[in-house]
Amino acid sequence: MAQHTPPLLLMLLLCTPSVSSSFQPALMLEMAKILLENYCFPENLVGMQEAIQQAIDSGEILQISDRNTLASVLTAGAQGALNDPRLTVSYEPNFVPVMPPSLPSLPAEQLIRLVRNSVQLDTLDNNVGYLRIDRVIGETTAAKLGSLLRDNIWNKVAHTSSLILDLRYCTAGELSGVPFIISYFSDPEPLIHIDTVYDRPSNKTRELWTLPSIMGERYGKKKDLIILTSKRTMGAAEAVAYTLKNLKRAITVGERSAGGSVKVQKIRIPKSEFYITVPVARSVSPITGHSWEVSGVSPTVNVIAKEAVAQAKSLLAIRSAIPKVVKSIANIIGRCYAFTDRVPAILQHLQSMDFFSVVSEENLAYRLNQDLQTVTEDPRLIIKYMEDNDAIEKEDFALDNFPDDLDSLKVLVDTMIKVEILPHNTGYLRFDTFFKSSAGPKLEELMAKNVWEPLKDTNNLIIDLRYNTDGSFTSLALILSYLQDTYQKHYFFTIYDKIQNTTTEYESLPRIIGPTYGSKRGVYVLTSYYTASAGEEFAYLIQSLHRGTVIGEITSGTLMHSKTFQIEGTNIAITVPFINFLDNSGEFWLGGGVVPDAIVLAEEAVEHVHEIADFHQGLKFLIEGTGVLLEKHYAIHKVALKVSKVLLSKWAEGLYRSVVDSESLASQLTADLQETSGDHHLHVFHCDVEPELLHDVPKIPTVEEVGYIIDALFKVELLPGNVGYLRFDMMADVEVVKAIGPQLIKSVWSKIVNTDALIIDMRYNTGGYSTAIPLLCTYLFDAEPLRHLYTVFDRTTTTMTEVMTLPQVRGQRYGSSKDVYILTSHMTGSAAEVFTRSMKDLKRATIIGEPTIGGSLSSRTYQIGDSVLYASIPNQVVLSAITGKEWSVSGIEPHVIAQASDALPVAQRFIATRHLKRRHEK
Repeated sequence: MAQHTPPLLLMLLLCTPSVSSSFQPALMLEMAKILLENYCFPENLVGMQEAIQQAIDSGEILQISDRNTLASVLTAGAQGALNDPRLTVSYEPNFVPVMPPSLPSLPAEQLIRLVRNSVQLDTLDNNVGYLRIDRVIGETTAAKLGSLLRDNIWNKVAHTSSLILDLRYCTAGELSGVPFIISYFSDPEPLIHIDTVYDRPSNKTRELWTLPSIMGERYGKKKDLIILTSKRTMGAAEAVAYTLKNLKRAITVGERSAGGSVKVQKIRIPKSEFYITVPVARSVSPITGHSWEVSGVSPTVNVIAKEAVAQAKSLLAIRSAIPKVVKSIANIIGRCYAFTDRVPAILQHLQSMDFFSVVSEENLAYRLNQDLQTVTEDPRLIIKYMEDNDAIEKEDFALDNFPDDLDSLKVLVDTMIKVEILPHNTGYLRFDTFFKSSAGPKLEELMAKNVWEPLKDTNNLIIDLRYNTDGSFTSLALILSYLQDTYQKHYFFTIYDKIQNTTTEYESLPRIIGPTYGSKRGVYVLTSYYTASAGEEFAYLIQSLHRGTVIGEITSGTLMHSKTFQIEGTNIAITVPFINFLDNSGEFWLGGGVVPDAIVLAEEAVEHVHEIADFHQGLKFLIEGTGVLLEKHYAIHKVALKVSKVLLSKWAEGLYRSVVDSESLASQLTADLQETSGDHHLHVFHCDVEPELLHDVPKIPTVEEVGYIIDALFKVELLPGNVGYLRFDMMADVEVVKAIGPQLIKSVWSKIVNTDALIIDMRYNTGGYSTAIPLLCTYLFDAEPLRHLYTVFDRTTTTMTEVMTLPQVRGQRYGSSKDVYILTSHMTGSAAEVFTRSMKDLKRATIIGEPTIGGSLSSRTYQIGDSVLYASIPNQVVLSAITGKEWSVSGIEPHVIAQASDALPVAQRFIATRHLKRRHEK
């Protein structure tokens, strides 16, 4: 509540400019003393008395002749300084304190009369209980009147179906009665800590808990409880409302409560007729960590107090309908939802949902929809609140009533379908709807003659679905059959209908009327934001079957194969997908918009078809050219042959029909190269100008640059236990290392060469030059014998080079007897990887961290034909010194797997454990 206030600020707010006075200083000091002894936030008063005394001694206090004005000034100062509106100072020369009699001390007859006057009980329609409490009685009074309260209130209330607890007029009461009321609406076990009260005058803290036993029947936790509040609701009643609301046991309806206090005292300032009102106790809820004091209890449903009862009745009516709504939804899902395997989990989830926060039909619909979307991850399963009450069962539109005579059929086909031959011998077929497959042989014959016959000899085919907003999926198999070769059977898609409990597989038709278009020529499907229903399915299938290229706008995304049902007696509707669509790969398609391969404005789609078709004409040449470069330059020839074959196979299967320009081709080629070879260094990129190749000769640093290079590349540290730590993030060329050798020995190597163990951190080293690897390795071995580290095969020169440790090095060797640990991450690659693998192969180091990136020593860039595409191809492969076989390009598996961020502490623990073990073995 109150925040710590600097003593000086309090002093300034409590004081005014100074003239000589003997009255005000005494009043100020006595007031400070009362606050220090009684204010419930003593921590906010630290230093106050000393600050006031200092102000008095400095002569800065002014006498105000008018006592009421002085009281107002003191009130404003206290409230402002301590941020507590309950602190007030008043001047009351005629004040006579009246002490109300303690309730427990009253005669039993008066207690009974008081309770009856402050409690009203009624049973409303639908067995809704109404209990109005205008005063919360304490535990002593409750014990004294136990049987009366039990028989006349609690046992009667217990048999109601739900309860409205009206605290709108409850302005008084005792905090000790709060646990009794809370216990009535909770279970006996476990006990609940509901409040902590600190009393400043006694400096004691009291915890309030629910009671293990009470007189009368408990209402329990299951039935609905609505608490009504108003601006007058104060004190213990606020504690009841606040606790039950935050325990999620009650819904509060009405106005924000008054924001009272646990205990406030009006204390006379000695030797004056001034009084200060001070909150002497404070409450902190263990449930929220906050309090209802001052700020009050905010209602769940905010209405003016006089409308609270009507609102509560309406709310209870809504809540009483929740089980029926949930049951109806469960029945509809069980009967209609296409994902039958998910139904048991959905029904179980519905039964276990917590509807405590539901306060309206709209709120209920939102909650149900949110939870079901989370559980099913199916965007088609939707629950909505529909105020216009117009939800209907939605059916897929399809033209059913076909005319029998040929002339009428011809008019129908001409209306729905348009055929043209565009420039460059490009066929154009516009479908504005898809007929049902049951339309009949007359319609099929007419389409064969008027549609497929004119298109049979075109170079490419445009299928325009930009205006296709409805239709039936049953004719898709027929149309797709025309786009395949008749000698081969093709599986297109499967439809599962939950309501009919049927599964239908759609394949290419064994016999079709008219000429087929075949599978070799290009097909370009145009879409718009209006493309919907079967039009979306056709566009999706063209992509999944790799039969064509989709160009245009993302489709409407309205296809869901769903039915919408109104929940009886409510404005809630549920949309349930009753059909599942499985594509040719067996993947479920949940509808939603189809994303074109080339996203362009719908009105510009035709123009883009010609550009993309021209690009596709040269596609095979570029793919073959990539394969030729691989076979000629890639380090592992057998892998190159395999990759080249796979690329052509994918092209033949139509997997490159989604490629629409050089950029997308580069991306697709890179993905296919890396997937097939396992080498992430293989990649193709697009560049409008010939890329500059990296210079092979490293620059030797000047004397001035040496210090900067060492500081930038190397980090060295001496860790506890005499463990050396060396991190370098780039593999420098051996000539550079030799040039900076003397300074490197002095400022880096000399600090760690005499350690008992060494950690080499390669987590951030993505590679560089491999020429320094033998030099670096040599320091970690003895002078004799020389060690074979690895062999390099260079495809460009067809040479094999054995890489050995060096016979001599500058400075002191680390030797082969002390432990070495290398830290790796998924970024460790290239030359850094070769160094790490050598050390692992030769069992010279323990590798800790993440598997490395995988790759080769060096790559070169080659232009693919005369295009703007370039291939970066690794041309060196490393062979193991132990097995003589090629090292895998898939990366190094560490001895100890750990997150890169944890690798260093893991290594330190590993070293400590190994050191301890060796000590015990001695």
